[in-house]
Amino acid sequence: MHKQDTEIKINEIIEAITDKKGSKITLLDMSDIDTAPADRFVICQGKSTSQVSSVADSVRERLQKNLDVKPYNYDGYKNSQWIIIDYGDVMVHVFLPEQREFYNLEDLWSDAKSTVLPDLD
Repeated sequence: MHKQDTEIKINEIIEAITDKKGSKITLLDMSDIDTAPADRFVICQGKSTSQVSSVADSVRERLQKNLDVKPYNYDGYKNSQWIIIDYGDVMVHVFLPEQREFYNLEDLWSDAKSTVLPDLD
């Protein structure tokens, strides 16, 4: 996967998240970490399980429609407290605030380059 393709994917993911009012978007660049499961993580949150689901749906629909890209896998819709979408080079994590705090991926991968995007509202 080309770095440029990854950036295009990330931009679409961010648009899809903000379309559904997902908040507290953090990008982790783990491309220099050998043991990382993906080059990039996009982490965000929704206020309710229904918003978490709709943010995740928005990401999947937008990448399919605009880039003709389907995820390799996704999981978490059953409870919609933490939905993960795996695009190989990019993994998207959509959390409820409590789950995000509990799993604290930003701290777990603290050696990654972290970029926090400002909320739009």
